[in-house]
Amino acid sequence: MKRIYLTAAALMAMLHSYAQSSLPDTGYAARKLKVEEVNLVSSYYHQDGDNAAVTGGIGSEKLTDISNSIDVKLIRYDRKNRKHSYLLDVGIDHYTSASSDMIDLKANSSASHADTRIYPSIGWTMENEAKGSTIGAGVSASKEFDYLSLGGNVMFAQKTKNRMGEFTARLQVYLDQVSFVTPIELRASTGREHDDYPTTSRNTIAGSFSYSQIINERLQVMFLADVVQQNGYLSLPFHRVYFTDGSVHQEQLPGNRFKLPVGFRGSYFIGDRFILRGYYRYYTDNWSVHAHTAELEVPVKISPFFSVSPFYRYYQQSAAKYFAGYQTHQAGEDYYTSNYDLSQFTSQFIGAGIHFTPPGGVFGIKQLNTLELRYGHYYRSTKMNSNIISLNLKFK
Repeated sequence: MKRIYLTAAALMAMLHSYAQSSLPDTGYAARKLKVEEVNLVSSYYHQDGDNAAVTGGIGSEKLTDISNSIDVKLIRYDRKNRKHSYLLDVGIDHYTSASSDMIDLKANSSASHADTRIYPSIGWTMENEAKGSTIGAGVSASKEFDYLSLGGNVMFAQKTKNRMGEFTARLQVYLDQVSFVTPIELRASTGREHDDYPTTSRNTIAGSFSYSQIINERLQVMFLADVVQQNGYLSLPFHRVYFTDGSVHQEQLPGNRFKLPVGFRGSYFIGDRFILRGYYRYYTDNWSVHAHTAELEVPVKISPFFSVSPFYRYYQQSAAKYFAGYQTHQAGEDYYTSNYDLSQFTSQFIGAGIHFTPPGGVFGIKQLNTLELRYGHYYRSTKMNSNIISLNLKFK
């Protein structure tokens, strides 16, 4: 914890030392770039189950992931009094997976395969408070052993004249490269080193739209919709599929997928101590997956500086038309998978979070003004379960 704080403090000092100087006063004086907040987020995730796609829908799904990220938000006002926000984010995940051992024994040296993912991003927004509008753009990247993703996005938001409503539109593009890491017994040559795997492309374009409205002093609502189109190699090359005749094949899925989720979010304030936050989403795609998500969270203010937020989420989905279990697919099928993420199932996610903002700072550290701790337990009807705990430290 001490190391985290010293790192963030040093970063803030460095950013302040390089802050831009004020420009000459022409109407509004441009204000120098300053750090608004720094967030340090750490999480631990562990799952287990018996339907690993790597081994055709059977075998251990045990996986552990440790994630750490830091994001820095800087702001400045230009001479037209427009607010510019800059968000710099860097994250690192490290995971171990028992099932990955079954892809390529040559590339692994222990009972569980380990990998590290690095994902930096940069974002910018400019808010014109006088016009009630915001524009923004960002770029991102993600790199791990067998996957590279490069992304970009642009956005626009416009508030209503009375500032009670806001429409937001965002366009996102991801250009990905998937390394063709096939199961070892299905390779044409077993002499190839693991860093020489060929790659193939997967591209995603997504449009996100939302409209939020303040109904009254107690009720706020938001309507959401996404339109997503994916093209390219949408299978995972290391997923096995076993047919009824006992033969083993590599997962094969169509080269395009259209997704359409629509949702609703609402917040209702009950006095000064309770908030009801509800969420519902319906999802459909052209692989015949249809899903419903319902979530309820109830933040409770224990004191002006401390709150507890229990939550519950229920999820139900139908199976993709290309899914079947171990040794169930038959010869002659064009597409096939035994990935239980595409099966029919229900799931439940339950947990709670705490939010602590003492006036003198967390642990007496004035710059560390917020501590958030969150725990959740997830259970799926396919008998896969997981636990996640996350910690967020906010410096302002």
